[in-house]
Amino acid sequence: MKKENLFLALPVLLVTTSMYAAGPSISLYGGGITIGSIFAVFLSWKRNHSILWAILHFFFGWIYVIYYLLTKD
Repeated sequence: MKKENLFLALPVLLVTTSMYAAGPSISLYGGGITIGSIFAVFLSWKRNHSILWAILHFFFGWIYVIYYLLTKD
């Protein structure tokens, strides 16, 4: 394979690999609902019983899940 072809193929390979490695998701109006977002909403509701906090934590996804595990009572 020529060096130029490898240079062009590498970004495509990285994008498709990261796209599938991100985990399962459902595409909704250009955005995605991931397992991490759903899990974050569940944990947020379990701790706070607030829809506003659950919506906020939905957008943070796995970040909130990790925060929850680190600050668990």
